[in-house]
Amino acid sequence: MNPAGSLQAVLRRDRLLVAGALVAIAALAWGYTVYRASYIGGEDGSMDGMAMTMPLLESWGAEDFLSNFAMWAVMMVAMMVPSAAPMVLIYASMNRQRRAAGRPLAPTGIFVLGYLVVWSAFALLATTGQWGLHAATLISPSLALTSSVLGGSLLLAAGIYQWTPLKYTCLTQCRTPLGFILGHWRDGTAGAFTMGLRHGLFCLGCCWVLMGLLFVAGVMNLLWVAAIAAFILVEKVAPAGRWVSRVSGVALMVWGVVVLANRVI
Repeated sequence: MNPAGSLQAVLRRDRLLVAGALVAIAALAWGYTVYRASYIGGEDGSMDGMAMTMPLLESWGAEDFLSNFAMWAVMMVAMMVPSAAPMVLIYASMNRQRRAAGRPLAPTGIFVLGYLVVWSAFALLATTGQWGLHAATLISPSLALTSSVLGGSLLLAAGIYQWTPLKYTCLTQCRTPLGFILGHWRDGTAGAFTMGLRHGLFCLGCCWVLMGLLFVAGVMNLLWVAAIAAFILVEKVAPAGRWVSRVSGVALMVWGVVVLANRVI
């Protein structure tokens, strides 16, 4: 039996297993997100279902906070797992090769867990921000900003951030999975978790402002959620991802200026 051929067969099998697991995770997360969207508002952000009867000024309790945190956390999984898939698949392949060479196994699931911990922390911050906007009556039942000043400012800030060095430092790490893994490899379970955290932090640095744009058209506007998720995927994997990022920055700045100008007029 050819050892090299056997290793390649194992690697292909592992990639299929990991890819299948990622697809299942993303599908379940999107399923829950669609359910929450139908529960809170329509696909286009219009109010229906629960949203039509939800008192906008009603104060949040602990149950409300936890429910909205769950919504944000699962939505982050739905939006970010597809764009993280190339990194996870390369990590799994590298892990298998190192194991075949007699080196310690670093579970792929632990790497993914570290990555999702970062986005769960962001979900906590987003939930807190939503809570504050709700308390200040600056957000609609469909979870969209009711202040054009805030909306325009957020669009403008997002556009500017798309041109910053920090954005491109983080985007480069996300666009070069093999380089990240070779440069940040750590052995063992703790190492896998640390690598997942680091990748999550780079990913957060790349995308956090884009996630804030969910408040512009409605957090539960499925078309808007899907559009942002697709844009993040293109930024990370498309050959022209850097130019897509720059062009989008200009478009967001123009959009923000128009919104603010209309508010003044």
